[in-house]
Amino acid sequence: MKKVIERANILIEALPYIRKFRGNTFVVKYGGAAMDKSDLAEKVAQDVILMKYVGINPVLVHGGGPEITRVLKKQNLGTNFIHGLRVTDRRTMEVVERVLVKKINRNIVDYINKHSGKAMGLNGRDAGFLLVKKYMPGGLDIGFVGEVVKVNSRFLSALAKDFIPVIAPVGVDGKGQVYNVNADEAASKIAVALKADKLIMLTDVRGVLDKKGKLMSSISKKNAKKAMSAAGKGMIPKLKGCFEAVSRGVKKVHIIDGRIPHALLLEIFTDEGIGTQIT
Repeated sequence: MKKVIERANILIEALPYIRKFRGNTFVVKYGGAAMDKSDLAEKVAQDVILMKYVGINPVLVHGGGPEITRVLKKQNLGTNFIHGLRVTDRRTMEVVERVLVKKINRNIVDYINKHSGKAMGLNGRDAGFLLVKKYMPGGLDIGFVGEVVKVNSRFLSALAKDFIPVIAPVGVDGKGQVYNVNADEAASKIAVALKADKLIMLTDVRGVLDKKGKLMSSISKKNAKKAMSAAGKGMIPKLKGCFEAVSRGVKKVHIIDGRIPHALLLEIFTDEGIGTQIT
């Protein structure tokens, strides 16, 4: 009986959040262990489906870097990164698109639909909804790497009312050329375009840590520089995208540990939360 009562208390704790978030749009950047491990992937699918059932409109943007690297290695194609971005020649772009769109995206959609959700896979080719331009960091030509310049938010918003959009970070330019897009950047730009209430980053770390290794449960724009100086190199690009999203209208950004089962539900529907929120 005690366990049954505890379950009831969990539902009661979640009730104010369900009421508050009903009708809101949440963009979820999906990657890392949460995507690579089947047991965690199942729980993410369940979390997203539950969000949809209680009236939230979740939009998933997934990565796939490790799988792309594995496929390139099998084909004896090298992998080189500049400023954290994969140098993408024409052959590499073919692999990127095949892995992201035809494999990972389809697998996630199938996984959600298998668990009684209604998901639809998308990439920048679909209605040209993710328009990009060639990105040249510091003037360097790193190939078919794109920077998002426009998101067709009307198309995406209409779709999100009935379906769970699952987006592969592949964009097109005005001439129809396909580009590889950093998934964190894509998620941030999509959240801004949709005027999302939340952008949630699933990562393989607990959140943002201070210099003593303690979790920073909340960061505001005012102490952004302090957070950046304390963060590790891998977290800095992610934080930049997060602060940009908040500055451009996204109400809150959450960086959470996707290695924790049901991390999304724990962050959204509990009083304590589990990661770092940026406001």
